[in-house]
Amino acid sequence: MLKWRLAQWVELRWWKRYLKGKNKQTYLNWKREYWKSVWNKIAKVIPLTPTSTIADMGCGPAGIFIAFPGHSVTAIDPLLQQYETHLPFFERSDYPNCLFITSGIEDFEIASAFDIVFCMNAINHVKDMEKAVDVIVKATKRSGYLVISIDAHNHSFFKMLFRLVPGDILHPHQYDLKEYQSFLEKRGIKIKKTELLKQEFFFNHYLIVAAA
Repeated sequence: MLKWRLAQWVELRWWKRYLKGKNKQTYLNWKREYWKSVWNKIAKVIPLTPTSTIADMGCGPAGIFIAFPGHSVTAIDPLLQQYETHLPFFERSDYPNCLFITSGIEDFEIASAFDIVFCMNAINHVKDMEKAVDVIVKATKRSGYLVISIDAHNHSFFKMLFRLVPGDILHPHQYDLKEYQSFLEKRGIKIKKTELLKQEFFFNHYLIVAAA
């Protein structure tokens, strides 16, 4: 898929520009605190025990996996090798509790399901939306929880326009909140909470918590 390949290329370039000039430890400390603040918004909804297993689908170089050093975490991203090669901010050895797997979400082979599956700012980066949602749902244990953060369109006109022209080149898929919720609900997933994280003109940034 040409649009997806282009988005992946732009994604790596975006990270290089974004991290340029930043101090590694200062940035990672800030990012860890950010993820902890996100988790605190939903911690009362999701039971977390010392033995809970966690997946971070589309983890990027500093995903929510960095906020759970005491848990077994599987972190999946198609660009992990490029991140480690080109970004000094990401080194697998910094996270001994994490199993890193270089894979697209839709290509991830599930060996065993997880108690909590995160897919943060990643689901609209995938090649195949339907297949990717199938994978994250199947990766969630039948009593587990799925947490997705999304940029959801606020206006139908711009949603259709962005689908026709590359107005948002990083994201091959353009949907509104109801469409994202429908992807989960039609697979039998029950949405427990939808939290507005950030409000903007084109997109609102939401956190969706769902139970398998």
